[in-house]
Amino acid sequence: MSTQLSAGGAEVTVDQENGCRISSLRIDGTELLRQGPTYGSFPMVPWCGRTENGRFQDGATVHQLPVNQPPHAIHGFGRDAAWRPARVTDAEAVFTYDLADPWPYPGRVTQIVELSPDAMTLTMGVETYGDSFPAQAGWHPWFRRDLGLGGQEVGIGFDAAWQEERGEDHLPTGNRIDPKPGPWDDCFGMPQGVDVTLTWPGALEVRITSRAEWVVVYDEEAEAVCVEPQSGPPNGLNTLPRLVTPVDPLEISTTWTWRRLS
Repeated sequence: MSTQLSAGGAEVTVDQENGCRISSLRIDGTELLRQGPTYGSFPMVPWCGRTENGRFQDGATVHQLPVNQPPHAIHGFGRDAAWRPARVTDAEAVFTYDLADPWPYPGRVTQIVELSPDAMTLTMGVETYGDSFPAQAGWHPWFRRDLGLGGQEVGIGFDAAWQEERGEDHLPTGNRIDPKPGPWDDCFGMPQGVDVTLTWPGALEVRITSRAEWVVVYDEEAEAVCVEPQSGPPNGLNTLPRLVTPVDPLEISTTWTWRRLS
């Protein structure tokens, strides 16, 4: 089962049974997202990117997560779960997902998808049913490198304050360095908020913004590029824990705004 939203020339399909991912985003009939059951754009929750060796510490307790990309745990559990629709209109939908074993803390995740003719806003919230716990949230979109319109491949434009130095284990070392040219599988810091522009020359421009201060850019594959706004860096459960408390849920949003270039 999937949910269809539309506004003007924009059409979105949400596959809530498969991780509540945006399985399709079409602008005037052109598909922007890489197709396939593991692609589209999926929520990363309750952590983003890699967690070192699948382990994180909360106080004196060390938790072991399933290692789904050895030697690390990657991208959370939300992308593999079935979410429940809570409210659906023509251009807006709300979905929920309850955190449960093997995540060691009970809680709820809510994702809101809002569509207009020239933008889509995604909002995610993580709340606890009991004890406080560290968590992260973000999105992992796979944008098609070539839209199949006969134009050039996509260009990625952004101005980051720093790049997280990446170790051989693909985790940030803790050192902040000047941003390097791609190709990237790297995390960047944007203290004023994420702001990345994808441009398919002569066809379309998509600007990805968020009040979140971290973004991972991945462009090492031939078919697609990824721009991932998230609430903290990879391995952040260990290096920069953000506690979800009964009075302070984790909230994050991102807006994708598009502009036709032809």
